[in-house]
Amino acid sequence: MAMRLCVVADGWGIISLADKLAQFQDHWNPRIVAHYNGNEVRLAKVQGDFTWHAHAETDELFLVLSGELGIEFRDGVRRLKPGELVVVPKGTEHRPFAEGECHILIMDREGEPNTGVNPSALTRESLETI
Repeated sequence: MAMRLCVVADGWGIISLADKLAQFQDHWNPRIVAHYNGNEVRLAKVQGDFTWHAHAETDELFLVLSGELGIEFRDGVRRLKPGELVVVPKGTEHRPFAEGECHILIMDREGEPNTGVNPSALTRESLETI
């Protein structure tokens, strides 16, 4: 079994999201910052439109850290501000977007493609762990 590395302070797995976000600048390319119970905690900087997609076998959680995130669903748009989160149920088509730069935390099943079952130019075959 591969050992997973995380930032540790005083024996606890404490991770600075600000420090992790400072390590990259690109948009729509999530980084893994932690693993738990078969899930990944991912950070991303987003701006502009993502692709329509769905995750067939898993829910997806979005937590806005800064900026404003919109998520378009087939029945309308939800807008999230810093400190707000939404859980998108498995199988639900959605398209995230951000008019300005937005920083988000995403929780997804380990190994789940960022575009779910809908490959596109924005699909990341593997995600970097930082």
